[in-house]
Amino acid sequence: MTTDQTGGPSDVWLVVGLGNPGPAYAGHRHNIGYLVADELAARMGSKFRAHKTGRADVVEGRLSLGGPRVVLARGRGYMNELGGPVKALATFYKVDPAHIIAIHDELDIAFGTLRIKLGGGDNGHNGLKSMRSSLGTGDFHRVRAGIGRPPGRQDVADFVLSNYSTVERRELPFQVSDAADAVESLITDGLEKTQQRFNS
Repeated sequence: MTTDQTGGPSDVWLVVGLGNPGPAYAGHRHNIGYLVADELAARMGSKFRAHKTGRADVVEGRLSLGGPRVVLARGRGYMNELGGPVKALATFYKVDPAHIIAIHDELDIAFGTLRIKLGGGDNGHNGLKSMRSSLGTGDFHRVRAGIGRPPGRQDVADFVLSNYSTVERRELPFQVSDAADAVESLITDGLEKTQQRFNS
């Protein structure tokens, strides 16, 4: 059970957009978590700022009137170092893994589609691997935004660290908006209803 500063139950959710920092990475497929986090920050009417832990940028607020407190987070370091900052934020806000949502790219799902789940493996994803290692569990929620497999013989690492195609860029805002909707649904309606709505 997550507890607040008074020792009572806390309903804070920690929502983590996975990505790499800086303009060089901004348009990469690997950075869709950052794009969704930006969309959620806009919905909350706020901008990211450095957190006192020093390892992440955060937005604190609510996604709906009277809804639970939400902490949006983006690591300030690279994807494979994300676990430490997430663990520090979870400790700071006293958030259980069950109240953590990771938004990330997924190779095994077609571009433009989403899959929502709780727990599971990391499927070679360095950000998820780092989070699992630092939290000591993989039992957190995932909003998995499909990017599809690389065409032909293109290396997977090159593919995820490359920009979306021209056609994909036209569709990307819809996927980002849907993923943000899925995060809101997870927080307000729970896993089962969210899966029924988005795991189409």
